[in-house]
Amino acid sequence: MLFLGLGSGLGTALVDEGTIVALELAHLPFKDQTFEDLLGQRGLAALGADRWRAIVLEGAELLRAAVAAEYIVLGGGNVRLFEQLPDGIRRGHNDKAFEGGFRAWDHPEPAGAHPASGLRALAAWAPRHTLRELFAADPGRAERYTLNVGGHLQVDYSKNLITDDVMRALAELARKTGVERLRDQMFAGEAINTTEQRAVMHMALRNRSARPMLVGGRDVMPEVRAALDHIRRFTDSVRDGAWLGYTGLRLTDVVNIGIGGSDLGPAMVTQALAPYAREGPRVHFVSNVDGTHLAETLRSLHPATTLFTVASKTFTTQETMTNAHSARDWFMGHAKDPAAIARHFVAISTNEEAVRKFGIAAENMFVFWNWVGGRYSLWSSIGLPIALAAGYGHFEQLLDGAHEMDEHFRTAPIERNLPMVLGLLGVWYTSVLGAETHAVLPYEQYLQRLPAYLQQLEMESNGKRIDREGQAVDALTAPIVWGEPGTNGQHAFFQLLHQGTRLVPCDFLAGIESHTEIGNHHQLLLANCFAQTEALMRGKTEDEVRAELTVQGLRGEALEQLLPHKVLPGNRPSTTILYRQLGPRTIGLLLAMYEHKVFTMGAVWNINSFDQWGVELGKQLATQVAADLASPAATTSHDSSTNQLINATKRHLLSGSGAPSKT
Repeated sequence: MLFLGLGSGLGTALVDEGTIVALELAHLPFKDQTFEDLLGQRGLAALGADRWRAIVLEGAELLRAAVAAEYIVLGGGNVRLFEQLPDGIRRGHNDKAFEGGFRAWDHPEPAGAHPASGLRALAAWAPRHTLRELFAADPGRAERYTLNVGGHLQVDYSKNLITDDVMRALAELARKTGVERLRDQMFAGEAINTTEQRAVMHMALRNRSARPMLVGGRDVMPEVRAALDHIRRFTDSVRDGAWLGYTGLRLTDVVNIGIGGSDLGPAMVTQALAPYAREGPRVHFVSNVDGTHLAETLRSLHPATTLFTVASKTFTTQETMTNAHSARDWFMGHAKDPAAIARHFVAISTNEEAVRKFGIAAENMFVFWNWVGGRYSLWSSIGLPIALAAGYGHFEQLLDGAHEMDEHFRTAPIERNLPMVLGLLGVWYTSVLGAETHAVLPYEQYLQRLPAYLQQLEMESNGKRIDREGQAVDALTAPIVWGEPGTNGQHAFFQLLHQGTRLVPCDFLAGIESHTEIGNHHQLLLANCFAQTEALMRGKTEDEVRAELTVQGLRGEALEQLLPHKVLPGNRPSTTILYRQLGPRTIGLLLAMYEHKVFTMGAVWNINSFDQWGVELGKQLATQVAADLASPAATTSHDSSTNQLINATKRHLLSGSGAPSKT
């Protein structure tokens, strides 16, 4: 018999008496691709379910005849798309590709599987028509697939590979996987971060209502309000000039020292709020342990007018504390008196003892709590640099926007719940259609750091392979998030988006009004944004290209040679997020929207989105490698590659030779 794998990565094999032999299929082209290329999610997404089924069956019959097989077994997740099969073709289920041998039987899903494990069966709902055809047939499509929140955000998701059937199936998936139940548990303060036994309550940091927020049965809002008041008083004193440096000069610059969530969120929002920061101190961010980052930041600063905010929950983070001690050395090289540290260093931490040892007074320590995850912490005292740059009033507006989105997420039904809809679309593309990346494309220069921020939010939250029960997840989880501001990306990677072989869902973000009105710049920016979403959706057909080239004067062989290179397949999905003008409230809405989108995806996959154990091993090994680099003895305790790297470095440090030259 012949076994054809129909799921992602299953490949193709000939099975004969228990032996698996690779079978080459390059001689059986379908639409300039091998039949094997069309078996998985990419072919399914490109062709639609009906045409895909027809081609698979046609190819299977050809292959059965070519190798004189008694019958063919179709295996893998996509086999569920066939309700009936002709004689000579059977349905199979494979365990982890071919590990542990081959078994074939008519069984659509292992008993007791979590609903998320059946995600690939949703591909049966894949649209049978292109987006261009769907728009032509449905004048109300854009309006039906657009959501508005509070009059601040308009999110058009109509250019996605969806139909009403798809959205109904995804909403049902959310119900089956308990997205609403887990959401309610999170807002109730239950310890949904199960591996660390912690509540997830960053929403309390921006709770603008009088409603209590409970963690372990205790209302945390009095502590939150006290922490916010501490931020307000300190921010006002620095910005008003009441808080002076050790020489009596006003503080003109703030250097935030932190990494991960203590850097990405505050740095992104501070840059996004630059139009609101004209009257505040200049705020800089140092995160990398590479000394160049700190040195280049300090190069133009003066110790007498510089304030350092050291952000580390434990006050032991290697990169942060290394930079903090070097910054203190730089400062003390000028100030000389340790007492001066109190006017130039503040801490954002929970470790009062370590903060005191560093030289920072307890009253200059801004607190937060273990129910605030690092990548969700910009709403807490970690956001102090935002308030210092833009003013506390604007920081409060940021919280207002996030709270508005929290309330929407908490109360809206699945079908009209913006973060849930976006999260379900993310699951649709990643786990069902096999997309491996997601592009974030802000047509707003002030949001240029948004893709980097969302990389941590999404990939650290959902980049997991184990579910809440400790079992392997039977689906692709978090996509790789990447992007650049428009229109820069158009001249870098949009070629791949339009004509490449990968499915890349895109988010386009744009403001109707700009903070910087120069000529017709903003009109051109918006024109490019909207045009790109249309071009990705529509593409350009062979007939359209032929007509265009004919008008340009091409004929005959020259036209035919160029024609296929100028065809754009279209049917490339995107979501457009439109707002009036970028401001603190809008940013709060946007970021909370993405937070809850990520939550929704994690809930569907049944994974814990609030831990990050994957980063621990590298930290542990780095401690040992640092000790090896400091030892003059040859290192032999690692693998041969790592030993070689360490020893080459030590030889160079000891003798000045044996390593690559500087040139």
